[in-house]
Amino acid sequence: MSQRLGDLLVKEKVITPEQLEQALKTQKESGARLGSALVKLGFLSDEDVTNFLSRQYGVPAINLSFFEIDGSVVKLIPQETAKRYQILPLSRVGASLTIAMVDPTNVFAMDDIKFMTGFNIEPVVASESAIMEHIEKAYGSSQEEDMEKVMASVAEMGEADVELTEDPTEMGLGELEKAADEAPIVKLVNLILTDAVKRGASDIHVEPYEKEYRVRFRIDGMLHSIMNPPAKLKDAITSRIKIMAKLDISEKRLPQDGRIMLKMQIGGKKKQLDYRVSTLPTLWGEKIVMRLLDKENLRLDMTKLGFEPESLEKFTKAILKPYGMVLVTGPTGSGKTNTLYSAISRLNQPDTNIMTAEDPVEFQLSGVNQVQMKEAIGLNFAAALRSFLRQDPNIILVGEIRDFETAEIAIKAALTGHLVLSTLHTNGAPETISRLMNMGIEPFLVATSVHLIVAQRLVRRICVDCKEEVALPPQAMIENGFTPEESKTVKVYKGKGCATCGNSGYKGRCGLYEVMEIDDELRELILVGASAVELKKKAIERGMITLRRSGLIKAMSGQTTLEEVARETVH
Repeated sequence: MSQRLGDLLVKEKVITPEQLEQALKTQKESGARLGSALVKLGFLSDEDVTNFLSRQYGVPAINLSFFEIDGSVVKLIPQETAKRYQILPLSRVGASLTIAMVDPTNVFAMDDIKFMTGFNIEPVVASESAIMEHIEKAYGSSQEEDMEKVMASVAEMGEADVELTEDPTEMGLGELEKAADEAPIVKLVNLILTDAVKRGASDIHVEPYEKEYRVRFRIDGMLHSIMNPPAKLKDAITSRIKIMAKLDISEKRLPQDGRIMLKMQIGGKKKQLDYRVSTLPTLWGEKIVMRLLDKENLRLDMTKLGFEPESLEKFTKAILKPYGMVLVTGPTGSGKTNTLYSAISRLNQPDTNIMTAEDPVEFQLSGVNQVQMKEAIGLNFAAALRSFLRQDPNIILVGEIRDFETAEIAIKAALTGHLVLSTLHTNGAPETISRLMNMGIEPFLVATSVHLIVAQRLVRRICVDCKEEVALPPQAMIENGFTPEESKTVKVYKGKGCATCGNSGYKGRCGLYEVMEIDDELRELILVGASAVELKKKAIERGMITLRRSGLIKAMSGQTTLEEVARETVH
């Protein structure tokens, strides 16, 4: 605008070319607007500049000193946005919002505010000094209160020493960073991230609603409300998290995915942490979910995952075969990735070429060729698998079999001398066979390629500090799945609730596993198109421990409660 404004002022003989040159020089030195530079040098008054702009662009001029600003309208636009664009919301009539602007030609500002508020924008012109002064008045007190609330939250949560592994200042994100870089915001975000680690959370949810803004942690599979920062700070908090995750902070309309790598000092110990960040535009702003990928929580020792001895023996035997397919199934968050990574760690030898296609790559394993999927450029599981087969692999891990194409290539790979590990979303091991056939895979291909299927769930572990025995009538035990003989002798436990487990009675999680080995008898049933029910019946006859039975074994040994087993498995 400045060059055009200068030329127009000279053309209209409001100022001389010499005065313009001097004002441009002052503007360059101070970084202010041309209008402010002209006022500062005494060539024009604030009123002259606004009146000129008003005439030139056919936009009314306003003297803010005589205008009463509506407090509810001010809340429509965050303070950092108002400062960035040098605008002030004044009033709203129906679907129209009137805003005072220094530069009525700034279409970007108008578009942004129209998108943010959903109203049509009616601009009026006011001087820069008046707008900045009234922004301070309109937002000042409420912003101070918000900062006090943040500082109170920060004080409650305690201090933590956090260091980004890569410096975000190198990102050159300009003006939008200012609000996100304010000390209380930085502190608050750091403390949300560190508090999640201290509480053993697996996910952090930062959620905006119409009248509240809340932070929840998923601890041992359950969501808990942790804090409610002031709703006005949502833009600053969102921007801060997006800056840390190297996301585009100006893009608020589309979902984005990123990663935050942090070094943290917790309890005198330095930890390297990794957060997978996902943003999603919702009705009231962007919801952010951060999955905490803590390498220390990754159990790569298969014997410690919670398999029953006979199930572990079958699983180990299947992954040590030179070819064939081993599938791990279960819902999101049931620990499938951990089981597969444990299998890969067991197989990772200098003489073995392991290739993985993952979406996303959760943990980096040394000696393993991991490939991140990028759907936008056509790098999906099927495309990666095709390339893998030209890379002389011994073992292939496919993050998930989602469609016929991926399933077909994976099965062909399993039949041509490769060990293929993958996951599927099904409820149990026998249902996985039906799922593959429903995708369009021929029964004989399924029967010959699949060697073993593991279905798994995660249940909460009873807190060891407040564990106590529970007296249950034998009938209730039988209804849960125990045999009449077991119901007379078995002891079950629960957590009473204490400070260690936050009065929940649970601390940590353990896995339940259903391992179905595809032997000759099951192969014959698959070839004749048997249902999942028939396959399950035959597998139990052949010694398969079901998910419910695995849960009952864990309950008998005092690791979990019958309520948890009933919540995650069917009888």
